[in-house]
Amino acid sequence: MTATTKDRTWSVRELADEFGVTTRTLRFYEAEGLLSPLRIGTSRVYSPRDHTRLVLILRGKRFGMSLPEIRKIIEMYDDADTGERGQLKALLGRLDQLAEDLRARRRDLTRTLTEVDQVASQCRSRLMELPNG
Repeated sequence: MTATTKDRTWSVRELADEFGVTTRTLRFYEAEGLLSPLRIGTSRVYSPRDHTRLVLILRGKRFGMSLPEIRKIIEMYDDADTGERGQLKALLGRLDQLAEDLRARRRDLTRTLTEVDQVASQCRSRLMELPNG
């Protein structure tokens, strides 16, 4: 991380725009204790730590993880007993579960798509056999 990135801060609007989320979403994550921006008057100022946490939150959501799961994994980083090693092991275990679930869904979708194609083909064939009108 360069000094400029390390020292960079974001306003609520800048962070929301960068990640394509609403300012309400950021306030929600703050209320949930996942983000902790500094307050300067009535303005929120987000640090590189908040920025990184938001990356992890949104990635976790995209992967289908619940907020409690995301919180647990994120907070493990700062836990003296687990630290980054524990965090990475927990994340890897969850990612393995998610990957297996996605593979199973892909197999189901492939099977269903094959069946849809077969039925559509039968419908087309039958339509060709019927007299026009």
